[in-house]
Amino acid sequence: MKYHPIDRNLFIKNRAKFTAQMKPKSVAIFNSNDIYPISADSTMPFAQHRDIFYLSGVDQEESILLLFPDAPYEHQREMLFLRETNEHIAVWEGEKLTKERAFEVSGIKTVYWLTEFEKVLFELMTHSETIYINTNEHYRATVETETREARFVKWWKEKYPAHNVAKSNPILQRLRSVKENVELELIQKACDITEKGFRRVLNFVQPEVTEYEIEAEFAHEFLRNRSKGFAYTPIIASGNNANVLHYIENNQVCKAGDLILLDVAAEYANYSSDMTRTIPVSGRFTERQKAVYNAVLRVKNEATQMLTPGTLWKQYHIEVGKVMTSELLGLGLIDKADVQNEKPDWPAYKKYFMHGTSHHMGLDTHDYGILTEPMQANMVFTVEPGIYIPAEGFGIRLEDNVVIQEKGSPFNLMRNIPIEVEEIENLMNA
Repeated sequence: MKYHPIDRNLFIKNRAKFTAQMKPKSVAIFNSNDIYPISADSTMPFAQHRDIFYLSGVDQEESILLLFPDAPYEHQREMLFLRETNEHIAVWEGEKLTKERAFEVSGIKTVYWLTEFEKVLFELMTHSETIYINTNEHYRATVETETREARFVKWWKEKYPAHNVAKSNPILQRLRSVKENVELELIQKACDITEKGFRRVLNFVQPEVTEYEIEAEFAHEFLRNRSKGFAYTPIIASGNNANVLHYIENNQVCKAGDLILLDVAAEYANYSSDMTRTIPVSGRFTERQKAVYNAVLRVKNEATQMLTPGTLWKQYHIEVGKVMTSELLGLGLIDKADVQNEKPDWPAYKKYFMHGTSHHMGLDTHDYGILTEPMQANMVFTVEPGIYIPAEGFGIRLEDNVVIQEKGSPFNLMRNIPIEVEEIENLMNA
């Protein structure tokens, strides 16, 4: 892995929090992701399933984590099953985890090779009543490919139909949404790498540069700072491209006078950052661009202050909508009649700001978190309002990542990334 080793006590603590919520005489099983084929003998780069990583630190394909806190023997309470490594694999694919190295990474003492999994599981099933399966229940999830986890669930239900079934996901949704200090440090590292990429781009952008060249500058800076690369598919959207919310072609020339919306950020150690900045191709904002930019910035700053323990996500977005409505009135984009005649399910401001303001962030860019439950300290949220004006040929979005505090204002993990108009203009014209 490119990243520095993570203190295994994080994973030991995460497992303890999970097993404390398991039912008596229950087993929980977590599988690594597949390596997905492209065609012929080509594959996508491996990306670990975040749940097994969260609970073990294992960042390797063909791995299984088994938790059985009520097992009759202590050595059966936490187990890892790994693909057996040998000299041939080491030559062709590189180093894989040995049993000793797996313990160093995870803190799990009992490590078997994967070939022993069915035999060991059969023994444990005779002592258990319930199995926790790990289904994907994220509110944004759309899964069309059968995963390794899904194949395991089908196999297990056929093999052990008399056992009760429970779900891991509700437990993980709550646990993963509240970060440990070590996790916050890793997210901060991802944000710091993102900052380096952004500052590099501020010195690079000029008229006639292409969107993909800007993407390449980010990639270069991320990789040279121990990131695997982008935390998500980057959006480098110049001019009217910024009004396509998920524009990812990144293939156009940036023209003088236009703005570029940059929704791009680095990962580090599988933890995400999620930044958006909007900058002028020519190094200076026009007065109109500046007015809209500062309106978005004010909304972001006011929204940030609302992120406190006890806040409900739905009500938060209603309040942000009121702030945005005020700004759009000031910009002349809507008028009082628009507000008076707005539909309850589609307020007037939605014409220019049609997406949400915040989402959980962590191991996933859109991380785990139950949106119907109150916000808590040590949750990490994005704050990302935007105003999109196709008729004027530009869109502006600004986004930071913040940590909710027990008291007071959230802590901005992107506090060092330039965002004020004057700072951006000064850096681009230095």
